[in-house]
Order: sequence, then structure tokens, then C-alpha cells
Amino acid sequence: MRLGCIADDFTGATDVANNLVRAGMRVVQTIGVPKDAADIDADAVVVALKSRTTPGAQAVAESVQASEWLRRLNPSAQIYFKYCSTFDSTSKGNIGPVTEALMNALGTTFTIATPAFPNNGRSVFKGHLFVGDVLLSESSMRHHPLTPMTDANLVRVLQAQCERRVGLVDHRVVRQGPDAIKQRFGQIEQEGVSIAIVDAIDNEDLLALGAATADMALVTAGSGLAMGLPAQWGFAPNASAQRLPIPGGAQAILAGSCSAATQRQIRAFIDAGGAALALDPVQLAQAKDPVAEVLAWTQLRLAKGERVMVYSTADVESVKAVQARLGAQVAGELVERTLGAAAQGLVQCGVRQLIVAGGETSGACVQALGIDRMQIGPQIDPGVPWCYAHSPAASEDGMHLALKSGNFGSDDFFIKAFEMLNDEASV
Repeated sequence: MRLGCIADDFTGATDVANNLVRAGMRVVQTIGVPKDAADIDADAVVVALKSRTTPGAQAVAESVQASEWLRRLNPSAQIYFKYCSTFDSTSKGNIGPVTEALMNALGTTFTIATPAFPNNGRSVFKGHLFVGDVLLSESSMRHHPLTPMTDANLVRVLQAQCERRVGLVDHRVVRQGPDAIKQRFGQIEQEGVSIAIVDAIDNEDLLALGAATADMALVTAGSGLAMGLPAQWGFAPNASAQRLPIPGGAQAILAGSCSAATQRQIRAFIDAGGAALALDPVQLAQAKDPVAEVLAWTQLRLAKGERVMVYSTADVESVKAVQARLGAQVAGELVERTLGAAAQGLVQCGVRQLIVAGGETSGACVQALGIDRMQIGPQIDPGVPWCYAHSPAASEDGMHLALKSGNFGSDDFFIKAFEMLNDEASV
């Protein structure tokens, strides 16, 4: 193993694993920290945690535990802390505290931070994060129910979370290439900087940054940096590494993300004639057995051979109204619990091709399905691959799974994902 990744949510884990596989690395993704590693044989291992919105102390403890386990696989492996390309966090963390804890655990005095992922419209310029053509603080992330991002200045955002000094390596340096980037790292470390936000506005910048950081003990980034690291260790793209077993079984979608992108994707699915059931958290709280009601609705349609969707996605005002009535934490946990149980029930009913939208939702569903590791397959859209896994709910069968970050994917994502999977199988 050359690279050990720690992802702060489940969709983020498949996101970074996808880029590594596309660059030619054999990748195993685990769900949580495994108890042992006797049968792991891979160039990179991605540990998927659910630490983005957990209490800070818990996020730190889980991340350090993951790094210790990865270092047992190979003490000299580089550790890669992966977070969202929109730098999702609160004023207290968890990105800063986890980064500093990993620096302490690995005994390193300098690292970098960049959530840039140009393929998905995330770029960093002069230390400011852009989502498409607008600043992060002017994007829909400003209204995120759990981690509202109201400041696009990443140096300022990260400094508020850290005890160490945060600095900037700006685009003028990055464009000069790996040697100039390394030289700048040395300069700002001598000036007292321990964590450098690094500008990146296109893939060439990430490739240069990959070359400049390949020998670091720790890097922290979104998934974009994963495009620039494998080549530094001699890996090259290999299509066979993305091939998955032939798909079968029924098809279903579970969506818990309230992002603008997921809202558009749901509308496109419904407009195309897809069968969709909207969940109301208030009604879920009052129902005697909400999961049974959901499964009763889906089973009727699955029996007819229909593709089904169950979603709790709603606009900002609707989410605020529910949170005001039930409380933000109660409402979120209720939806996650319902969708996780629904995932288990759907797979028991024969679903073998499942898409889950939203990081928190993906974590709940994967845990409910008892999946402990996944094989990473072909990319659907940047940052979102199809995966293959085994679940106790599927008996002896394997199943295909796509864990989609709420912000990722084209408007027709839900429709084309199933078509792509089955078209590839027929080739």
C-alpha cells in the first residue's frame, strides 16, 4: 500500500477512491476502521468515516485511529485526509482539529489544504473557494442545514479552527510548477506557517501539486489532489481496474441530501416518469411504523418492474420549518434512520442496484446494510463511481451501489447512472 486515505464521509470516500482508480491504483474502500487487514491487497486503501458532523473530539479520535491502522499496513505510506470540495465545516471544525491531530500523530510539522476539484467546478484562487462562477459564500452552501458556509476565504476559515498558523501558496507560485511550490513550502514554514492553503484553478495545478506533495507524510484535500499523486509513484490509467461484475436485480434511489443539485436531479427523475415517494419528517415522527409504509409503497412498484425513488430532499425554507418543529438533530437522525432501514428492506426485496444521495444518508444506508468494504468501478460523473459490495441483506448476492455527494452530478444523474451501468455490462 502506497497511500492511506481517511475520508470524513462515505460519499467523499468513493469520490477520492474513484480518482485513484481512474489513475491506475488498485483501491479497497473500507467502511470504518477494520478490525484486521489480513486480506487487504491494494495500492491504496480508503477508510470511510462518518466524522464530518460528529462532535469534534469523536472526529479526531476516529481519524487518528484510522491513521494508526493504515500505518500498520505500511509505516511509510502517505496519509491523505479527504474532506468535501466545499470545505464543509463549522467555525470549530472538524477539518482543522482533525488536521492538527493527524499532524501530531504522524510527527509532521507542515502540510497543505486544498478542496479544489475543477472537474466539479470547485476552484481555489487567492485562497478563496469558488463553486462554479460564484464564491462559496454566495452559493447554495450558504444555506446548508448542518454546515452553512458563509465565508469563502479558506485561510480565515481554517485559521479559526486551528492553533497552528495557516498561510497561502497562491496561484502565481503554483503555475511555476512543482519545484517552485516546494520552495515556497519551505519559505512559509520558516516564517511560521504549518498549514498552507494552496490555490488550484484547473487540473494542471493539481498535477503540479501532486508532484510537489508526493513525499509528504500527510496531505489534506478534497478528492481533486488524488488525480496528481498516483503518477508520482509510477501508476498509469488502467481500464480493467474499473471493471465490475455484471449487474442484476431491481433498481432504487434513496435521497436525503437537500442540495440544489440533488433537488434538480429529483425533479428530472420525476419529470421523466419515475416513481417517487417524498418523506415528510413530521409525518415520520407521528407514524407507528414509517419504514413499513415506505416498503409497502416500493414493493408494489418493484413488483411491476419499476425503478423507484424515496426522498426526503426539500428546499431551504421547508427544511428550516421542520427543524424548528422537531429540532435539527432529531429531524436529521429520524430521516437517516428511516432511509437506512428502507435501504435494508429494499435490498431484502431484491434491489441490487442502489443509488444513495447525500453523505449522511450514504453513511446511514451503508451501515444499515452491513457493508464493510467496496470495490470501486467506473465513473458515472466526476467524483461518483459505481461500486460493488456484499451485504447480509442481499444474502449471497453482490450488489451495485453508487454513493453520491449531494452537490455532485448532472441533472439527469439518476437516469443515466442505471443506463450506464447496464450498458457497460452488455459490452
